[in-house]
Amino acid sequence: MAGDHEQIVQTQFGTMAESYLGSNVHAQGSELLEMREQVAKREQAKVLDLGCGAGHVSYNIAPVAGSVVALDLSEEMLAIVKRTVSERGIDNISVQPGMAERLPFGDASFDFVLSRYSAHHWRDIGSALSEVRRVLRFNGQAAFVDVISPANPRLDTYLQTVEILRDNSHVRDYSMAEWLQMLGVARLGVTRCVRQRLRLNFLEWAERMNTPEPMRQAIRTVQGRIGQEVRHYFEIDKDGSFTVDVMVLWAQPI
Repeated sequence: MAGDHEQIVQTQFGTMAESYLGSNVHAQGSELLEMREQVAKREQAKVLDLGCGAGHVSYNIAPVAGSVVALDLSEEMLAIVKRTVSERGIDNISVQPGMAERLPFGDASFDFVLSRYSAHHWRDIGSALSEVRRVLRFNGQAAFVDVISPANPRLDTYLQTVEILRDNSHVRDYSMAEWLQMLGVARLGVTRCVRQRLRLNFLEWAERMNTPEPMRQAIRTVQGRIGQEVRHYFEIDKDGSFTVDVMVLWAQPI
């Protein structure tokens, strides 16, 4: 049921909100600079940080934006954003509780909708993308940054397995083909897309979600028994650390 998933997300991220503020994976990345450069090109841009988490996208673009709305399902995450905004003296970021599938904004409200490492938690990504299309101005831009799954079924099975063992709010890391199909249905046309590789330190990755020890051991067992093809692709190390594919995708209404 929809309510069950939303409760799981709030529970998972409510208890771990502080760890996301200090996460290097979330605080760093070349895509943050790209987002800032694009927003800076539009005077007084109105920006939605969709699934803002601890607010790293919002803090990054606030100096060049007119206004930023940081939206998240987790009240604890939004409390982190409010506190950080106050500490840093940022005056153009506001917070808004809400879910991607039902955005509490009018049509054509934003010049940019930016979403980073959030989409794999959305219960209904098709509805969420349609909502992104609805709240974007016709000449607006959307950016999605997320882990993507390889097209190879065996590689996909490994990735989804370790993701759900680590975090039971995980829905799916979609393949590039799935993303293109869903964006097309939502009437969002891709203008640029690049693939990056992201190294995940196993201990930090597990600690960030407070993954229970039995689940950590299950992940390590899967890693130890998986075939060489998978071990090679994900560059699985002896300590469990591994590498994933990340897409940085820009789209606009069509």
